[in-house]
Amino acid sequence: MTLIKRVGKALAVIVVVLAVSGFASHQYVNHVEKQRSVVTLAKHANKVLFFYRDDCPDCQSIFHQIYWHNVISRNIIFINMNQPKNRHYIQQYQLTAVPTLIHGKQRYAGTKPSQIKRIVGD
Repeated sequence: MTLIKRVGKALAVIVVVLAVSGFASHQYVNHVEKQRSVVTLAKHANKVLFFYRDDCPDCQSIFHQIYWHNVISRNIIFINMNQPKNRHYIQQYQLTAVPTLIHGKQRYAGTKPSQIKRIVGD
């Protein structure tokens, strides 16, 4: 077998592995997004609160970005507002829309990447 054929086969295997792992990780993040865990918030110093709904198109459009940021930084608490026991946070945090990110006194409701980075950091 020539060197070109070996390299071609190796590249084909790498592409397939990357495609399968990318699909699997995408499916896993979608699974995490749909979880409706009850969240109990204590005083979380330096934690970003991410209020979202799993059936909200705007929330879905930014969920992966925020999830992968959290994999590295571990500074975000995900609060799915479709969980009835999480809805008391609407009054507590004066929520008027989702997605909403709150970090200390900073707050942003929307999907603009520059504003999200401002709240969650780089």
